[in-house]
Amino acid sequence: MAVKIEKETIIGDILDIAPQSAPLFFAIGMHCLGCPSSRGESVEEACMVHGIDCDAFLAQLNQFLEAYEADQETKA
Repeated sequence: MAVKIEKETIIGDILDIAPQSAPLFFAIGMHCLGCPSSRGESVEEACMVHGIDCDAFLAQLNQFLEAYEADQETKA
């Protein structure tokens, strides 16, 4: 099962373990993923700054990661 991303999860940690998730952040306007401050923010903090519904984004992100992991398992 894919890692469960929570509100408190640091964006840099997500990108380290699941770099394939970057396009989801870009799609909601989080274009500064490489800057030091954004890598240290929690998902909740970043959503607040960008005016994004955190719960909806977390659901989308976790669903994406689960689907990605399932796809990788079928390829193995």
